[in-house]
Amino acid sequence: MYGLEQYLATTVVSKTHKEFIKLRASQINHCAFCIDMHSKDALKNGETTQRLLLLDAWRETDLFTEEEKAVLAITEDITLISEKGLTEETYQNALKYFSEDYIAQIIMVAVAINAWNRISVSTHIAVGTKF
Repeated sequence: MYGLEQYLATTVVSKTHKEFIKLRASQINHCAFCIDMHSKDALKNGETTQRLLLLDAWRETDLFTEEEKAVLAITEDITLISEKGLTEETYQNALKYFSEDYIAQIIMVAVAINAWNRISVSTHIAVGTKF
């Protein structure tokens, strides 16, 4: 997992997109440890409190760009894989804004945070635990 994170740190996926992916997946997976960590990281990277508070209602607001909405849609499709997985509609919409390589990197960020969520939730890592 740490090797994957080292690779993901070298990708061209923006910090904003990475934090939105990590935070949104963690919200869906009810991973308090990761929600806490990634909301703090997003704030440090200049994200606004308002957008973070509205992240789970991103479809209902105009505070997110179309590109950000495409990233969030991919994240939700992957996180909720048992419902339908990454749909062709979601993928084709993302192609309006991103290259296939960028989308592949978005997918890998989503896969990684979903794995971290499962580790954290399964082992009951408490909010604020230091590693």
